[in-house]
Amino acid sequence: MDSLIAASARALAQGDALGALKRVALRDDPPALALRGIAMAQLGEHPRARELLRRAARGFGAHEELARARCIVAEAEVALAVRDIGSSPRALAAATVTLDAHGDRANAVQARLIAVRRLVLLGRLEQAEAALARLDARGLSPALAAVAALTAAELALRSLHIDAAHAALTRAQEAAMQSGVPALLAEVTETRSALARPAARRVSAGREQTLRLDQVAALLASEALVIDACRRGVAVGDGAGSGSGSAWKPLARRPVLFTLVRALAEAWPGDVDREALIARAFNTRRPDESHRARLRVEIGRLRALVATLAQIEATPRGFMLKPLDEREVVVLAPPIAGDQAALLALLADGEAWSTSSLALALGVSQRTLQRALAGLEAAGHVRAIGQARTRRWLSTPLAGGAGITTILLLPAALAMD
Repeated sequence: MDSLIAASARALAQGDALGALKRVALRDDPPALALRGIAMAQLGEHPRARELLRRAARGFGAHEELARARCIVAEAEVALAVRDIGSSPRALAAATVTLDAHGDRANAVQARLIAVRRLVLLGRLEQAEAALARLDARGLSPALAAVAALTAAELALRSLHIDAAHAALTRAQEAAMQSGVPALLAEVTETRSALARPAARRVSAGREQTLRLDQVAALLASEALVIDACRRGVAVGDGAGSGSGSAWKPLARRPVLFTLVRALAEAWPGDVDREALIARAFNTRRPDESHRARLRVEIGRLRALVATLAQIEATPRGFMLKPLDEREVVVLAPPIAGDQAALLALLADGEAWSTSSLALALGVSQRTLQRALAGLEAAGHVRAIGQARTRRWLSTPLAGGAGITTILLLPAALAMD
């Protein structure tokens, strides 16, 4: 390694992208191309960064597999930054094996953290938690330790483990301060600010209250019967503060049942008229006898599903929800209203997403996603940059800049009809 390459690498490690570029900007050999690519990524020029890193990987070729593996890891991180999560993770996994074989522990850990962060973005929290648990974070550099702690904090926030998130953020801040990298400190500050932002709305007996993440976790751990409209399910805690509910009935894949139970919960302690339930669940304004028959069938299915948590009783005009043990009924609604709340939640991170990555993260077809984006664009909630295959989608700034935490919407793909 010549002196200019070494000096450029040291500058990048300290977060000085411009200083790194000054030393290798006019060079086209593979090591210089790789460093230029990383520097451009730090400056936010992600398409150019990916191009340079790919050129560097081709330049190294199969005879320099360690350097090529490092380029693959760097490109994977750039892809994560631009939310290109639709590509196969096999190249990153193969690069990780190569790095391990050559004893490059730091870059191998970096590769594993990228894989974990991709799983978190896709909502595969159990897989992400298992992968993070296998990661050995001992003896890491301050910058890499900060990234590992930030990843742990993000996972804890998504899982509503607030104490664990606080502890991970404390570790991340200490490591970021030791690293002296301003971008890391800014990311820790931004993640910490999510704890103070509105995360959901509590609706009960006609009253509405905005909740922070810690308040959401406390509600899900309480004895209340919670109709969770953020993750589409029904939860009851044990009252002992044990986490996100000791009983959980997922309804994300049964939208009609969830619509019915939410309507009943919003009317609690009263009942809901049959015609209103039919209109809301089946999206019709002219119900006939077939709709009434279907309503009876769906109510029967819902009764069986929530039998251990609540009863659904018929009334002269409709149905009403009666929780067991005289529990309070609460609807936990998204902080952003509307059927496209999950889509807005993904875009709220400020990064530019492709339609393919958004569709993958939400578990919907690209055609469905494109219709949702068209509606949001017409309403002024999102904007597009680029054309054709390079088109990316961003959220528009929130009015007043108050900020909204949308973490609760990300672990599950919500239906967008």
